[in-house]
Amino acid sequence: MASLTKVAEPNELAPGDKKLVEIDGRAIALFNVEGSFHAIDDICTHDGGPLAEGELFGREIMCPRHGARFDVVTGRPLCMPAVEPVAVHLVELRPDGVYVAIED
Repeated sequence: MASLTKVAEPNELAPGDKKLVEIDGRAIALFNVEGSFHAIDDICTHDGGPLAEGELFGREIMCPRHGARFDVVTGRPLCMPAVEPVAVHLVELRPDGVYVAIED
């Protein structure tokens, strides 16, 4: 298992907020969905668009380039033009912070 990296304070992101973080040179989008934290690669599988710059609707993030939407919990694409899922990463909420472990 990959090591955990602290990426945010526990109360830094309110429900519905998102944040772009970097772990070992890799861009990761962090989301607070109704108090539950989730992390995915910040790269749309359709054309490499920056997902953290898109709009978050519940647990769906929309790519700002062409409107592809992904489930931030599962990484599953929800509409065209994306057909491939985005990588999902383990998130741990601890009293001292939000931690993410990225998988290769």
